[in-house]
Amino acid sequence: MSIASGWANMGWHSWTDLSAVRARLDAGANPNGEPGEWTPLHDAAERGTPEVVAELARLTSNVDAFYDGRTALWNAVQADRADNARVLLRAGADPWLSMMDGWSPARLSLVTKTPDLFDAPASLLTAEERAAVTEAPRLIEAVSDIYGEGLSVCCVSGIDAQEAVRRLQATVFVPEEGEIDDEYGYDIDDGSLEVLGITTVPGGTLVCQPWAFGASRPVVSLLLSAGTHCYAMYANPKSGNQGSLVRDGAIVGWDLHPGGGWSREGDDASEILRMYLYRGHALAYCCAAAGLAPQDNRPFAYEPGLWARLPSRDYWATTL
Repeated sequence: MSIASGWANMGWHSWTDLSAVRARLDAGANPNGEPGEWTPLHDAAERGTPEVVAELARLTSNVDAFYDGRTALWNAVQADRADNARVLLRAGADPWLSMMDGWSPARLSLVTKTPDLFDAPASLLTAEERAAVTEAPRLIEAVSDIYGEGLSVCCVSGIDAQEAVRRLQATVFVPEEGEIDDEYGYDIDDGSLEVLGITTVPGGTLVCQPWAFGASRPVVSLLLSAGTHCYAMYANPKSGNQGSLVRDGAIVGWDLHPGGGWSREGDDASEILRMYLYRGHALAYCCAAAGLAPQDNRPFAYEPGLWARLPSRDYWATTL
């Protein structure tokens, strides 16, 4: 059995079955996986049982092997698998190894559900990081109870709603009764993609379209981002949350996964923290990525500070 086929088709729950893992090993599966790349221990640390982790840790040649900038111990900590982290620690894994833009598993543990996992001193976190940890549950609660499927948003750092209207060259209007249905929204074929809710919040401005993708189109972010940055998202009912990051008129991230919860090699330190804190909370993540702190969910729920209509133009261009 080849190395590649040795661990092929391992499902999420396969890592909880010690007998199945042992059968693979007995059939020739390499406990080290592909040299210098993926290791089965990385997946087991995130998804498996302590028994499976212990078995693979016993057989691997390097319990601290790196894959995508992280060790298996990092995976266990980020996945809130303190049980697996303890097994890896007993197997010799180093919680102080620097990875992921200077974070280590021990330092990351301070922001998790088990901050005492490695007896790491709280002073390892900066004041800004401690503030981010404190803010996260408040922000998540503030934007909860929103049915986000089909919604789009553009979170803009450092400007207010009036400046957003000016940059978009939009026209503010007061909807007539029933013009914007708070249950079904617009028919997107009747010009409603050009209608946006815009709200000043602490830290900047929220631009939202509760019924469609209009707020997430690239030109909206390109126009709004001059001298600042925007994080936009469309909660696509068919393919999930689609995010983008635009800085000062240039797209620097596309087809991102806000709230996906898994940091990647190359992410900066603040992004690594944000991805952990807002795992599974896409709207809150978008706000945090732009430094916004809305106090409630009204800007997302047909109650913005103002309604504005965009002028006619191609909003799908990727440059201005």
